[in-house]
Amino acid sequence: MSTSEQQPRGEPRGKRGVFRTKSVEQSIRDTEEPEHALKKSLTAFDLTVFGVGVVIGTGIFVLTGKVAKENAGPSVALAFVLAGVVCGLAALCYAEFASTVPVAGSAYTFSYASLGELPAWIIGWDLILELALGCAVVSVGWSGYIRSLMDNAGWHLPTVLEGTHEGRFGFDLLACILVLVLTAILVLGMKLSSRVTAVVVAIKVTVVLIVIFVGAFFITGSNYDPFIPESQGTTAGGDIQAPLIQLMFGFSPSNFGVMGIFSAAAVVFFAFIGFDIVATAAEETRNPQRDVPRGILGSLAICTLLYVAVSVVVTGMQKYTELSTDAPLADAFKATGHPFWAGLISFGAAVGLTTVCMILLLGQSRVFFAMSRDGLLPRIFSRVHPHYGTPYRSTILLGVVVAVLAGFTSIDVLAELVNIGTLFAFVVVALGVVILRRTRPDLPRAFRTPLVPVVPVLSVLASLWLMLNLTAETWLRFAVWMAVGVVVYFVYGRQHSRVP
Repeated sequence: MSTSEQQPRGEPRGKRGVFRTKSVEQSIRDTEEPEHALKKSLTAFDLTVFGVGVVIGTGIFVLTGKVAKENAGPSVALAFVLAGVVCGLAALCYAEFASTVPVAGSAYTFSYASLGELPAWIIGWDLILELALGCAVVSVGWSGYIRSLMDNAGWHLPTVLEGTHEGRFGFDLLACILVLVLTAILVLGMKLSSRVTAVVVAIKVTVVLIVIFVGAFFITGSNYDPFIPESQGTTAGGDIQAPLIQLMFGFSPSNFGVMGIFSAAAVVFFAFIGFDIVATAAEETRNPQRDVPRGILGSLAICTLLYVAVSVVVTGMQKYTELSTDAPLADAFKATGHPFWAGLISFGAAVGLTTVCMILLLGQSRVFFAMSRDGLLPRIFSRVHPHYGTPYRSTILLGVVVAVLAGFTSIDVLAELVNIGTLFAFVVVALGVVILRRTRPDLPRAFRTPLVPVVPVLSVLASLWLMLNLTAETWLRFAVWMAVGVVVYFVYGRQHSRVP
Protein backbone atom coordinates (compact mmCIF):
# COMPACT_ATOMS: atom_id res chain seq x y z
CA MET A 1 0.00 0.00 0.00
CA SER A 2 1.44 3.36 -1.00
CA THR A 3 1.69 6.43 1.14
CA SER A 4 -1.02 8.12 -0.86
CA GLU A 5 -3.37 5.21 -0.28
CA GLN A 6 -2.79 5.26 3.45
CA GLN A 7 -2.99 9.03 3.72
CA PRO A 8 -5.72 10.35 1.40
CA ARG A 9 -5.62 13.90 0.17
CA GLY A 10 -7.12 16.39 2.61
CA GLU A 11 -6.53 14.17 5.62
CA PRO A 12 -4.17 15.58 8.28
CA ARG A 13 -0.70 14.12 7.83
CA GLY A 14 1.01 12.82 10.99
CA LYS A 15 4.50 13.64 12.16
CA ARG A 16 7.45 11.66 10.91
CA GLY A 17 9.71 9.46 12.98
CA VAL A 18 8.86 7.91 16.33
CA PHE A 19 6.26 10.61 17.03
CA ARG A 20 4.34 10.04 13.80
CA THR A 21 0.62 9.92 14.51
CA LYS A 22 -2.01 7.67 13.04
CA SER A 23 -5.01 9.68 11.91
CA VAL A 24 -8.44 8.93 13.33
CA GLU A 25 -9.70 8.38 9.78
CA GLN A 26 -7.03 5.74 9.11
CA SER A 27 -7.77 3.99 12.42
CA ILE A 28 -11.44 3.74 11.49
CA ARG A 29 -10.65 2.52 7.95
CA ASP A 30 -8.51 -0.28 9.41
CA THR A 31 -11.55 -1.62 11.24
CA GLU A 32 -13.26 -2.21 7.88
CA GLU A 33 -10.66 -4.66 6.51
CA PRO A 34 -12.52 -8.02 6.32
CA GLU A 35 -9.67 -10.09 7.78
CA HIS A 36 -9.12 -7.67 10.67
CA ALA A 37 -12.69 -6.50 11.40
CA LEU A 38 -14.24 -7.35 14.77
CA LYS A 39 -17.91 -8.32 14.97
CA LYS A 40 -20.20 -5.57 16.32
CA SER A 41 -22.65 -7.05 18.82
CA LEU A 42 -22.49 -5.08 22.09
CA THR A 43 -24.93 -2.54 23.54
CA ALA A 44 -24.68 0.08 26.29
CA PHE A 45 -26.11 -2.50 28.73
CA ASP A 46 -23.43 -5.04 27.76
CA LEU A 47 -20.68 -2.46 28.28
CA THR A 48 -22.08 -1.40 31.66
CA VAL A 49 -22.20 -5.05 32.73
CA PHE A 50 -18.58 -5.49 31.61
CA GLY A 51 -17.56 -2.43 33.63
CA VAL A 52 -19.35 -3.55 36.79
CA GLY A 53 -18.12 -7.10 36.23
CA VAL A 54 -14.45 -6.16 36.24
CA VAL A 55 -14.56 -3.47 38.93
CA ILE A 56 -16.61 -5.31 41.56
CA GLY A 57 -14.15 -7.94 42.77
CA THR A 58 -11.99 -8.56 45.80
CA GLY A 59 -11.81 -4.82 46.42
CA ILE A 60 -15.31 -4.56 47.78
CA PHE A 61 -14.99 -7.76 49.83
CA VAL A 62 -11.52 -7.10 51.28
CA LEU A 63 -10.28 -3.51 50.94
CA THR A 64 -13.24 -1.92 52.70
CA GLY A 65 -12.33 -3.44 56.06
CA LYS A 66 -8.57 -3.44 55.61
CA VAL A 67 -8.36 0.27 54.82
CA ALA A 68 -10.89 1.20 57.51
CA LYS A 69 -8.79 -0.58 60.14
CA GLU A 70 -5.36 0.58 58.99
CA ASN A 71 -5.84 3.98 57.33
CA ALA A 72 -9.11 5.86 57.71
CA GLY A 73 -11.61 4.36 60.16
CA PRO A 74 -15.28 4.96 59.24
CA SER A 75 -14.17 7.79 56.93
CA VAL A 76 -13.07 5.09 54.46
CA ALA A 77 -16.35 5.97 52.73
CA LEU A 78 -14.85 9.37 51.90
CA ALA A 79 -11.71 7.64 50.58
CA PHE A 80 -13.88 5.68 48.15
CA VAL A 81 -15.53 8.92 47.07
CA LEU A 82 -12.10 10.52 46.45
CA ALA A 83 -10.86 7.52 44.47
CA GLY A 84 -14.12 7.55 42.53
CA VAL A 85 -13.61 11.24 41.69
CA VAL A 86 -10.09 10.52 40.37
CA CYS A 87 -11.48 7.72 38.20
CA GLY A 88 -14.41 9.94 37.19
CA LEU A 89 -12.07 12.60 35.83
CA ALA A 90 -10.26 9.94 33.81
CA ALA A 91 -13.59 8.42 32.72
CA LEU A 92 -14.70 11.72 31.19
CA CYS A 93 -11.51 11.78 29.10
CA TYR A 94 -11.90 8.11 28.09
CA ALA A 95 -15.52 8.75 27.09
CA GLU A 96 -14.55 11.53 24.67
CA PHE A 97 -11.78 9.49 23.07
CA ALA A 98 -13.85 6.30 22.81
CA SER A 99 -16.72 8.16 21.11
CA THR A 100 -14.31 9.95 18.74
CA VAL A 101 -12.06 6.97 17.94
CA PRO A 102 -14.29 3.87 18.33
CA VAL A 103 -11.43 1.46 17.71
CA ALA A 104 -10.05 -1.45 19.75
CA GLY A 105 -7.02 -0.70 21.88
CA SER A 106 -8.29 1.92 24.34
CA ALA A 107 -5.46 4.16 25.61
CA TYR A 108 -3.04 2.71 23.01
CA THR A 109 -5.23 3.77 20.08
CA PHE A 110 -5.99 7.15 21.67
CA SER A 111 -2.27 7.83 22.18
CA TYR A 112 -1.46 6.90 18.57
CA ALA A 113 -3.95 9.53 17.34
CA SER A 114 -2.68 12.31 19.60
CA LEU A 115 0.82 11.76 21.03
CA GLY A 116 2.51 9.62 18.38
CA GLU A 117 3.76 6.10 17.72
CA LEU A 118 6.42 5.72 20.43
CA PRO A 119 4.15 7.00 23.24
CA ALA A 120 1.39 4.74 21.88
CA TRP A 121 3.73 1.75 21.91
CA ILE A 122 4.78 2.54 25.48
CA ILE A 123 1.20 2.76 26.71
CA GLY A 124 0.26 -0.44 24.83
CA TRP A 125 3.23 -2.26 26.31
CA ASP A 126 2.20 -0.93 29.73
CA LEU A 127 -1.41 -2.13 29.31
CA ILE A 128 -0.32 -5.63 28.28
CA LEU A 129 1.68 -5.96 31.52
CA GLU A 130 -1.05 -4.39 33.65
CA LEU A 131 -3.85 -6.62 32.36
CA ALA A 132 -1.78 -9.82 32.33
CA LEU A 133 -0.65 -9.37 35.92
CA GLY A 134 -4.10 -8.28 37.00
CA CYS A 135 -5.71 -11.39 35.52
CA ALA A 136 -3.05 -13.70 36.95
CA VAL A 137 -3.34 -12.17 40.44
CA VAL A 138 -7.15 -12.41 40.41
CA SER A 139 -7.15 -16.00 39.11
CA VAL A 140 -4.83 -17.04 41.94
CA GLY A 141 -7.19 -15.33 44.40
CA TRP A 142 -10.15 -17.16 42.83
CA SER A 143 -8.27 -20.43 43.20
CA GLY A 144 -7.82 -19.75 46.92
CA TYR A 145 -11.58 -19.22 47.41
CA ILE A 146 -12.44 -22.38 45.49
CA ARG A 147 -9.91 -24.49 47.44
CA SER A 148 -11.46 -23.18 50.65
CA LEU A 149 -14.94 -24.20 49.49
CA MET A 150 -13.57 -27.60 48.42
CA ASP A 151 -11.91 -28.10 51.79
CA ASN A 152 -15.23 -27.38 53.52
CA ALA A 153 -16.79 -30.10 51.38
CA GLY A 154 -14.00 -32.55 52.26
CA TRP A 155 -12.26 -32.39 48.88
CA HIS A 156 -8.53 -31.67 48.87
CA LEU A 157 -6.09 -31.07 46.04
CA PRO A 158 -2.53 -32.43 46.28
CA THR A 159 -0.24 -29.80 47.80
CA VAL A 160 1.85 -29.61 44.63
CA LEU A 161 -1.23 -28.45 42.68
CA GLU A 162 -2.07 -25.57 45.05
CA GLY A 163 0.47 -23.15 43.62
CA THR A 164 3.59 -21.43 44.89
CA HIS A 165 3.07 -20.17 48.45
CA GLU A 166 5.45 -19.10 51.22
CA GLY A 167 8.54 -20.41 49.48
CA ARG A 168 6.93 -23.74 48.52
CA PHE A 169 7.00 -24.35 44.77
CA GLY A 170 3.93 -25.76 43.09
CA PHE A 171 1.51 -25.43 40.20
CA ASP A 172 -1.84 -23.71 40.73
CA LEU A 173 -4.05 -26.05 38.71
CA LEU A 174 -7.35 -24.27 39.42
CA ALA A 175 -6.05 -20.83 38.41
CA CYS A 176 -4.64 -22.26 35.18
CA ILE A 177 -7.90 -24.05 34.30
CA LEU A 178 -9.96 -20.91 34.99
CA VAL A 179 -7.88 -18.79 32.60
CA LEU A 180 -8.01 -21.44 29.84
CA VAL A 181 -11.79 -21.87 30.13
CA LEU A 182 -12.37 -18.10 30.01
CA THR A 183 -10.03 -17.87 27.01
CA ALA A 184 -12.17 -20.42 25.17
CA ILE A 185 -15.34 -18.42 25.97
CA LEU A 186 -13.76 -15.23 24.61
CA VAL A 187 -12.73 -17.01 21.40
CA LEU A 188 -16.33 -18.21 20.87
CA GLY A 189 -17.65 -14.66 20.62
CA MET A 190 -18.28 -11.39 22.44
CA LYS A 191 -22.03 -11.95 22.72
CA LEU A 192 -21.50 -15.26 24.52
CA SER A 193 -18.92 -13.56 26.75
CA SER A 194 -21.37 -10.76 27.56
CA ARG A 195 -24.14 -13.26 28.41
CA VAL A 196 -21.89 -15.25 30.75
CA THR A 197 -20.71 -12.01 32.32
CA ALA A 198 -24.28 -10.75 32.76
CA VAL A 199 -25.33 -13.88 34.69
CA VAL A 200 -22.28 -13.81 36.96
CA VAL A 201 -22.52 -10.05 37.54
CA ALA A 202 -26.19 -10.43 38.50
CA ILE A 203 -25.18 -12.97 41.17
CA LYS A 204 -22.33 -10.78 42.38
CA VAL A 205 -24.35 -7.57 42.61
CA THR A 206 -27.16 -9.44 44.38
CA VAL A 207 -24.70 -10.56 47.05
CA VAL A 208 -23.40 -7.00 47.45
CA LEU A 209 -26.95 -5.65 47.81
CA ILE A 210 -27.68 -8.32 50.42
CA VAL A 211 -24.63 -7.13 52.37
CA ILE A 212 -25.92 -3.56 52.24
CA PHE A 213 -29.58 -4.16 53.09
CA VAL A 214 -29.16 -7.02 55.59
CA GLY A 215 -26.12 -5.44 57.21
CA ALA A 216 -28.00 -2.17 57.69
CA PHE A 217 -30.12 -3.89 60.36
CA PHE A 218 -27.01 -4.69 62.41
CA ILE A 219 -25.48 -1.20 62.45
CA THR A 220 -24.56 0.30 65.83
CA GLY A 221 -24.34 4.10 65.76
CA SER A 222 -21.51 4.26 68.32
CA ASN A 223 -19.21 2.44 65.88
CA TYR A 224 -19.07 5.63 63.78
CA ASP A 225 -17.60 7.64 66.67
CA PRO A 226 -15.16 9.11 65.79
CA PHE A 227 -15.98 9.19 62.06
CA ILE A 228 -12.51 10.62 61.31
CA PRO A 229 -10.14 9.14 63.95
CA GLU A 230 -7.28 11.23 65.30
CA SER A 231 -4.23 11.37 63.03
CA GLN A 232 -1.39 8.93 63.73
CA GLY A 233 2.02 9.46 62.13
CA THR A 234 3.73 6.47 60.55
CA THR A 235 7.37 5.54 60.81
CA ALA A 236 9.40 7.20 58.07
CA GLY A 237 11.34 4.72 55.98
CA GLY A 238 14.32 5.32 53.73
CA ASP A 239 14.42 2.22 51.53
CA ILE A 240 12.69 1.32 48.28
CA GLN A 241 9.70 -0.06 50.18
CA ALA A 242 8.76 3.50 51.16
CA PRO A 243 6.37 5.60 49.03
CA LEU A 244 8.20 7.57 46.34
CA ILE A 245 6.82 10.88 47.62
CA GLN A 246 8.38 10.15 51.00
CA LEU A 247 11.83 9.53 49.49
CA MET A 248 11.62 12.57 47.19
CA PHE A 249 10.39 15.20 49.63
CA GLY A 250 10.89 13.70 53.07
CA PHE A 251 7.13 13.65 53.37
CA SER A 252 5.99 11.49 56.27
CA PRO A 253 2.59 9.94 55.56
CA SER A 254 0.00 9.54 58.28
CA ASN A 255 -2.86 7.21 59.00
CA PHE A 256 -6.27 8.42 60.10
CA GLY A 257 -7.14 12.09 60.33
CA VAL A 258 -7.80 14.08 57.14
CA MET A 259 -4.50 13.04 55.52
CA GLY A 260 -5.33 9.43 56.32
CA ILE A 261 -8.33 9.72 53.99
CA PHE A 262 -5.99 10.68 51.13
CA SER A 263 -3.61 7.82 51.99
CA ALA A 264 -6.59 5.45 52.02
CA ALA A 265 -7.75 6.74 48.64
CA ALA A 266 -4.40 5.71 47.11
CA VAL A 267 -4.98 2.19 48.44
CA VAL A 268 -8.65 1.75 47.54
CA PHE A 269 -7.95 3.01 44.03
CA PHE A 270 -7.08 -0.62 43.27
CA ALA A 271 -10.75 -1.46 43.81
CA PHE A 272 -11.75 0.73 40.84
CA ILE A 273 -9.30 -0.66 38.31
CA GLY A 274 -10.98 -1.96 35.19
CA PHE A 275 -13.67 0.53 34.17
CA ASP A 276 -11.36 1.77 31.42
CA ILE A 277 -11.44 -1.71 29.83
CA VAL A 278 -14.91 -0.81 28.55
CA ALA A 279 -13.15 1.44 26.02
CA THR A 280 -11.28 -1.57 24.55
CA ALA A 281 -14.61 -2.97 23.35
CA ALA A 282 -15.57 0.19 21.41
CA GLU A 283 -14.95 -1.47 18.04
CA GLU A 284 -17.31 -4.33 18.91
CA THR A 285 -20.16 -2.00 19.92
CA ARG A 286 -23.12 -1.38 17.63
CA ASN A 287 -23.36 2.35 18.40
CA PRO A 288 -20.03 3.25 20.05
CA GLN A 289 -20.46 7.03 19.87
CA ARG A 290 -23.49 6.78 22.16
CA ASP A 291 -23.03 3.53 24.08
CA VAL A 292 -19.34 3.56 25.09
CA PRO A 293 -19.57 6.81 27.13
CA ARG A 294 -22.72 5.43 28.77
CA GLY A 295 -20.98 2.16 29.59
CA ILE A 296 -17.88 3.84 31.04
CA LEU A 297 -19.64 6.48 33.14
CA GLY A 298 -22.56 4.24 34.09
CA SER A 299 -20.45 1.37 35.39
CA LEU A 300 -18.19 3.74 37.35
CA ALA A 301 -21.18 5.48 38.97
CA ILE A 302 -22.77 2.16 39.99
CA CYS A 303 -19.52 0.80 41.44
CA THR A 304 -18.76 3.98 43.40
CA LEU A 305 -22.24 3.94 44.95
CA LEU A 306 -21.92 0.27 45.94
CA TYR A 307 -18.43 0.79 47.42
CA VAL A 308 -19.53 3.74 49.55
CA ALA A 309 -22.65 1.91 50.78
CA VAL A 310 -20.72 -1.24 51.70
CA SER A 311 -18.03 0.74 53.57
CA VAL A 312 -20.69 2.60 55.56
CA VAL A 313 -22.42 -0.66 56.51
CA VAL A 314 -19.33 -2.64 57.50
CA THR A 315 -17.87 0.12 59.70
CA GLY A 316 -21.31 0.46 61.33
CA MET A 317 -21.62 -3.26 62.00
CA GLN A 318 -18.25 -3.58 63.73
CA LYS A 319 -15.84 -1.09 65.30
CA TYR A 320 -13.14 -0.27 62.76
CA THR A 321 -10.39 -1.30 65.21
CA GLU A 322 -11.85 -4.82 65.38
CA LEU A 323 -12.38 -5.42 61.64
CA SER A 324 -10.65 -8.37 59.98
CA THR A 325 -8.16 -7.56 57.22
CA ASP A 326 -8.62 -10.88 55.37
CA ALA A 327 -12.41 -11.18 54.99
CA PRO A 328 -13.86 -8.14 56.76
CA LEU A 329 -17.42 -8.36 55.40
CA ALA A 330 -17.85 -12.06 56.10
CA ASP A 331 -16.21 -11.75 59.52
CA ALA A 332 -18.36 -8.76 60.44
CA PHE A 333 -21.47 -10.90 59.91
CA LYS A 334 -19.87 -13.70 61.95
CA ALA A 335 -19.12 -11.23 64.75
CA THR A 336 -22.80 -10.23 64.87
CA GLY A 337 -23.87 -13.89 65.00
CA HIS A 338 -24.94 -14.48 61.39
CA PRO A 339 -22.66 -17.16 59.84
CA PHE A 340 -25.11 -17.91 56.99
CA TRP A 341 -24.69 -14.44 55.51
CA ALA A 342 -20.92 -14.75 55.99
CA GLY A 343 -20.89 -17.92 53.87
CA LEU A 344 -23.01 -16.26 51.19
CA ILE A 345 -20.53 -13.38 50.98
CA SER A 346 -17.61 -15.79 50.51
CA PHE A 347 -19.54 -17.48 47.69
CA GLY A 348 -20.23 -14.09 46.08
CA ALA A 349 -16.55 -13.17 46.24
CA ALA A 350 -15.53 -16.40 44.50
CA VAL A 351 -18.16 -16.02 41.77
CA GLY A 352 -17.31 -12.36 41.28
CA LEU A 353 -13.67 -13.00 40.52
CA THR A 354 -14.64 -15.05 37.46
CA THR A 355 -15.85 -12.03 35.52
CA VAL A 356 -12.88 -9.95 36.64
CA CYS A 357 -10.52 -12.47 35.03
CA MET A 358 -12.59 -12.71 31.85
CA ILE A 359 -12.76 -8.98 31.24
CA LEU A 360 -9.07 -8.44 32.00
CA LEU A 361 -8.30 -11.10 29.38
CA LEU A 362 -10.68 -9.36 27.00
CA GLY A 363 -8.97 -6.00 27.43
CA GLN A 364 -5.49 -7.44 27.05
CA SER A 365 -6.30 -9.34 23.85
CA ARG A 366 -7.87 -6.23 22.27
CA VAL A 367 -4.85 -4.04 22.98
CA PHE A 368 -2.55 -6.75 21.58
CA PHE A 369 -4.84 -7.09 18.54
CA ALA A 370 -4.78 -3.34 17.84
CA MET A 371 -0.97 -3.20 18.10
CA SER A 372 -0.68 -6.19 15.78
CA ARG A 373 -3.04 -4.66 13.21
CA ASP A 374 -0.79 -1.58 13.13
CA GLY A 375 2.27 -3.77 12.50
CA LEU A 376 3.97 -2.95 15.82
CA LEU A 377 3.54 -6.61 16.75
CA PRO A 378 3.40 -9.52 14.23
CA ARG A 379 0.38 -9.08 11.94
CA ILE A 380 -0.51 -12.76 12.22
CA PHE A 381 -2.15 -12.00 15.58
CA SER A 382 -4.57 -9.47 14.10
CA ARG A 383 -6.52 -12.03 12.05
CA VAL A 384 -10.09 -12.54 13.27
CA HIS A 385 -11.92 -15.86 13.29
CA PRO A 386 -14.00 -16.26 10.08
CA HIS A 387 -17.05 -17.47 12.02
CA TYR A 388 -16.87 -16.00 15.53
CA GLY A 389 -15.43 -12.61 14.51
CA THR A 390 -12.96 -12.55 17.43
CA PRO A 391 -9.17 -12.06 17.44
CA TYR A 392 -8.69 -15.71 18.29
CA ARG A 393 -4.94 -15.94 17.74
CA SER A 394 -4.03 -13.13 20.11
CA THR A 395 -6.67 -14.31 22.61
CA ILE A 396 -5.30 -17.87 22.66
CA LEU A 397 -1.66 -16.74 22.85
CA LEU A 398 -2.24 -14.37 25.75
CA GLY A 399 -4.60 -16.79 27.50
CA VAL A 400 -1.95 -19.51 27.52
CA VAL A 401 0.73 -17.08 28.73
CA VAL A 402 -1.46 -15.82 31.59
CA ALA A 403 -2.49 -19.39 32.48
CA VAL A 404 1.15 -20.42 32.80
CA LEU A 405 1.95 -17.24 34.75
CA ALA A 406 -0.93 -17.88 37.16
CA GLY A 407 -0.05 -21.56 37.51
CA PHE A 408 3.68 -21.35 38.16
CA THR A 409 4.44 -17.95 39.58
CA SER A 410 3.89 -16.32 42.93
CA ILE A 411 3.17 -12.75 41.78
CA ASP A 412 1.73 -11.05 44.86
CA VAL A 413 4.71 -8.67 44.99
CA LEU A 414 3.94 -7.50 41.46
CA ALA A 415 0.32 -6.56 42.14
CA GLU A 416 1.14 -2.86 42.62
CA LEU A 417 2.35 -2.75 39.02
CA VAL A 418 -1.31 -3.01 38.05
CA ASN A 419 -1.99 0.25 39.92
CA ILE A 420 0.90 2.23 38.45
CA GLY A 421 0.17 0.94 34.93
CA THR A 422 -3.45 2.05 35.12
CA LEU A 423 -2.61 5.48 36.52
CA PHE A 424 0.01 5.98 33.79
CA ALA A 425 -2.67 5.21 31.19
CA PHE A 426 -4.98 7.77 32.84
CA VAL A 427 -2.28 10.46 32.53
CA VAL A 428 -1.66 9.70 28.86
CA VAL A 429 -5.36 9.70 27.92
CA ALA A 430 -6.00 13.01 29.71
CA LEU A 431 -3.07 14.65 27.90
CA GLY A 432 -4.27 13.17 24.62
CA VAL A 433 -7.70 14.81 24.95
CA VAL A 434 -6.11 18.26 25.25
CA ILE A 435 -3.71 17.65 22.36
CA LEU A 436 -6.36 16.25 20.00
CA ARG A 437 -8.69 19.17 20.77
CA ARG A 438 -5.91 21.50 19.52
CA THR A 439 -4.66 19.46 16.55
CA ARG A 440 -8.02 18.15 15.31
CA PRO A 441 -10.78 20.54 16.42
CA ASP A 442 -12.73 19.47 13.32
CA LEU A 443 -13.33 15.90 14.47
CA PRO A 444 -16.95 15.00 15.29
CA ARG A 445 -17.18 14.24 19.02
CA ALA A 446 -20.36 12.50 20.16
CA PHE A 447 -19.24 13.05 23.77
CA ARG A 448 -17.14 16.01 24.85
CA THR A 449 -15.18 16.14 28.10
CA PRO A 450 -16.46 19.22 29.98
CA LEU A 451 -14.23 22.15 30.98
CA VAL A 452 -11.22 21.28 28.83
CA PRO A 453 -8.37 21.72 29.71
CA VAL A 454 -9.37 21.98 33.41
CA VAL A 455 -10.79 18.44 33.77
CA PRO A 456 -7.88 16.70 31.94
CA VAL A 457 -5.32 18.69 33.97
CA LEU A 458 -7.06 17.75 37.22
CA SER A 459 -7.08 14.12 36.05
CA VAL A 460 -3.33 14.24 35.40
CA LEU A 461 -2.56 15.83 38.78
CA ALA A 462 -4.80 13.43 40.71
CA SER A 463 -3.32 10.39 38.97
CA LEU A 464 0.26 11.59 39.54
CA TRP A 465 -0.51 12.14 43.23
CA LEU A 466 -1.69 8.55 43.61
CA MET A 467 1.33 7.29 41.65
CA LEU A 468 3.68 9.12 44.02
CA ASN A 469 2.06 7.27 46.92
CA LEU A 470 3.22 3.94 45.48
CA THR A 471 6.54 2.47 46.61
CA ALA A 472 9.87 3.25 44.99
CA GLU A 473 10.28 -0.48 44.34
CA THR A 474 7.12 -0.44 42.22
CA TRP A 475 8.46 2.51 40.25
CA LEU A 476 11.74 0.65 39.61
CA ARG A 477 9.98 -2.46 38.32
CA PHE A 478 7.77 -0.30 36.13
CA ALA A 479 10.81 1.53 34.72
CA VAL A 480 12.51 -1.80 33.87
CA TRP A 481 9.42 -3.05 32.00
CA MET A 482 9.15 0.23 30.10
CA ALA A 483 12.85 0.07 29.17
CA VAL A 484 12.38 -3.44 27.79
CA GLY A 485 9.41 -2.16 25.79
CA VAL A 486 11.43 0.65 24.23
CA VAL A 487 14.08 -1.86 23.12
CA VAL A 488 11.42 -4.11 21.53
CA TYR A 489 9.94 -1.12 19.72
CA PHE A 490 13.22 -0.06 18.12
CA VAL A 491 14.20 -3.67 17.30
CA TYR A 492 10.86 -4.70 15.76
CA GLY A 493 7.93 -2.29 16.00
CA ARG A 494 9.44 0.75 14.29
CA GLN A 495 10.58 -1.23 11.24
CA HIS A 496 7.21 -2.98 10.78
CA SER A 497 4.85 -0.11 11.47
CA ARG A 498 2.17 0.33 8.81
CA VAL A 499 1.89 4.07 9.43
CA PRO A 500 3.90 6.00 6.79
